[in-house]
Amino acid sequence: GLLHEDLRLLLETSLPAKKKKALLGVADAKIGAAILEELGYQCQTGGVVAEILRGIRLHFHALVKGLTAQSASKAQLGLGHSYSRAKVKFNVNRVDNMIIQSISLLDQLDKDINTFSMRVREWYGYHFPELIKIVSENYTYCRLAKFIGNRRELSEESLEGLEEIVMDGAKAQAILEASRSSMGMDISPLDLINIESFSSRVISLSEYRRGLQEYLRSKMSQVAPSLSALIGEVVGARLISHAGSLTNLAKYPASTVQILGAEKALFRALKTRGNTPKYGLIFHSTFIGRAAAKNKGRISRYLANKCTIASRIDCFS
Repeated sequence: GLLHEDLRLLLETSLPAKKKKALLGVADAKIGAAILEELGYQCQTGGVVAEILRGIRLHFHALVKGLTAQSASKAQLGLGHSYSRAKVKFNVNRVDNMIIQSISLLDQLDKDINTFSMRVREWYGYHFPELIKIVSENYTYCRLAKFIGNRRELSEESLEGLEEIVMDGAKAQAILEASRSSMGMDISPLDLINIESFSSRVISLSEYRRGLQEYLRSKMSQVAPSLSALIGEVVGARLISHAGSLTNLAKYPASTVQILGAEKALFRALKTRGNTPKYGLIFHSTFIGRAAAKNKGRISRYLANKCTIASRIDCFS
């Protein structure tokens, strides 16, 4: 909607002085309004103008002297490369691409570790089913499955190792007693080797996930410290990932940030004329989790407003 100086100069030098005789075909109605307001030339927009412009673009190399189709193609390719280079230009202070990839990998690891841990529980549960009731945490269970192996080989000497894993003397004693009276089936050494090998993979994945979370925390403290301090590193990273970049998130109004991640529920509510969602990804923030049910919508609106301010501070300051 703004009239550039180059366009103004072109129109003033090319068009007749009597403005009533000139009728300009303009693709953008806002540019047409700006030309009419500043220069007084009548402008026309619509389907006819669009077709004329399409024809000019199609036969541009034939209309301009000295320009061939090959040189026009090269110019378009160069423009495309320049535009793409500007879009992906690396800036060490704005590495939000690394945050987007990290949070996506973190979510995928959570799903995979949960699936693999359940597989270890089912597999090792044939041999030592009582262990599932004593230990509920997946990472600890996999470490125990690898440490115990054959339950019949557990003895008082193993108690210290069990305590080191579960960090609880009573639990370690309960595991030892359960192994002596377990109703699980006996399995071959080859099966135990495979179970222990798979448990080692799950343990290494869990440890890698912890390292990745630390990496994400450090990246968020560099790129978006205000947003991280407000709603935490993980929720902040999810907002950035869903928006596409920190810049996009900073440009969103608070009303959009509030329901970011709940687009399906929003469109379903609009289609059925029901109640629109009050929160999206920011629901995972501790502020909303601690609020009473009647205040969750109000808190989410207030929090979205503060998230917008924080993301703009991080992006533009």
